Amino acid sequence: MDTTTILIAGAIGLLIGFVIAKFLEKGKASKTMANAKKEAAVLLKNAETEGENIKKDKIFQAKEKFLELKAEHEKVIINKEKKISESEKRTRDKESQVSSELARNKKLNEQLEGKIRDLDHKVELYEKKQTELEKLHKSQVQQLEVISGLSAEEATNQLLESLKETAKSDAMAFMQSTLEEAKLTAQQEAKKIVINTIQRIGTEEAVENCVSVFNLESDDVKGRIIGREGRNIRALESVTGVEIIVDDTPEAIILSCFDSVRREVARLSLHKLVTDGRIHPARIEEVVRKTEKQIEQEIVEIGKRTVIDLGIHGLHPELIKAVGRMKYRSSYGQNLLQHSREVAKLCGVMAAELGLNPKIAKRAGLLHDIGKVPNTETELETPHAILGMQWAEKYGEKPEVCNAIGAHHDEIEMTTLISPIIQVCDAISGARPGARRQVLDSYIQRLKDLEDIAFGFGGVQKAYAIQAGRELRVIVESEKVSDEKAAQLSFEISQKIQTDMTYPGQVKVTVIRETRAVNVAK
Repeated sequence: MDTTTILIAGAIGLLIGFVIAKFLEKGKASKTMANAKKEAAVLLKNAETEGENIKKDKIFQAKEKFLELKAEHEKVIINKEKKISESEKRTRDKESQVSSELARNKKLNEQLEGKIRDLDHKVELYEKKQTELEKLHKSQVQQLEVISGLSAEEATNQLLESLKETAKSDAMAFMQSTLEEAKLTAQQEAKKIVINTIQRIGTEEAVENCVSVFNLESDDVKGRIIGREGRNIRALESVTGVEIIVDDTPEAIILSCFDSVRREVARLSLHKLVTDGRIHPARIEEVVRKTEKQIEQEIVEIGKRTVIDLGIHGLHPELIKAVGRMKYRSSYGQNLLQHSREVAKLCGVMAAELGLNPKIAKRAGLLHDIGKVPNTETELETPHAILGMQWAEKYGEKPEVCNAIGAHHDEIEMTTLISPIIQVCDAISGARPGARRQVLDSYIQRLKDLEDIAFGFGGVQKAYAIQAGRELRVIVESEKVSDEKAAQLSFEISQKIQTDMTYPGQVKVTVIRETRAVNVAK
């Protein structure tokens, strides 16, 4: 076959293939269209069904909402009708009440008009009788003047004179009886005021002891407190002036000293040393110095709290400090601060009972014994009442307060009414049962006398009476007193005590002379 025939045959084959392909594509398209129509019909049917269901739900919800709104509307209408009926009822009640009030007022008006008519009638009768009485009085006066031969004015004067004499004699008799009754009841009333005051003021009995117990966690601490060869306990006793007794008492040591300030310093210092754990002579001296400063601050705080508790204002800081120091002093075994607080309260109550100023009375009562806490040795020679008065004058207290302080033991003359009140209240506080102990006071005085004898010799730096007055330890200045002089000083002090004092048993005098060489390594 030639090339042309072959090309024609190929073209015909291609044409036949293209026709067949088109026919096949047309069959697939018709089949797809039929499937699409079916799916569309199904979707339309489902959509119609869902639309009907949604329509039914909306209609049902609308009906429920309508019923709810209708029920609420009916409730509102019922409430309004109820309120209207209640208001109508109240209105009817008020109308009935007003009508009854009107009827009552009408009846009262009628009664009042009747009473007014009766009163007018009585007034007319009274006026007629008054005129008749005046005429009768005039006629009687004329008759009396004729009978007595005196005019009405003269008779009146005579009557007044006689009445004056009678009234004067009655007044004198009444005054005399009143004075006698006052004399009889004055003492009874004074006792009643004092008794009422004592009953209203009750304070606990406070007696300071000479021994404090320091508790320990374990007995092992005792050895550390004593130190090697007893150097720690000797240093502590030397610095504080307190005797430290370490015996078989479990977990406790005893601090003995008649001066409660020294005893408190020793107790606090021991507590700090035991807590810190470093116990040696240098550390002991440092802690004692800090503790002494702490006690000074505590004294000021005690004074401030005391004046605040008693309602006393404007007190000078030095007087406040003196009040705080009274906590560590005793008078005949009675704590001086407790005694002064008690006297202040008694004075305030008694002054109020007598119509005086209770604040000034409290002030004078608190300060009346501040002279018992002197700052220097020279002040010891001045009576405590005079010394307290001098301090009060120095720090700007009022004259009545100063006079009350100075006169409460009759050293000076009393010039105000507050002064005898202070004297009486001081006696009340000191005389109540259990308030004071004379034995303790004489014991403390003996210890002070022992120390004073030691201070009377030259070169003495410190002196401490310990072991209940059975030993006197004297610390001298090493620059002024030699070893030979220390032995001589011990003998002289013992002879002075033996000559000037009366005491049971014997007194051991120990003179301590210590030299130190201090250098600092840098």
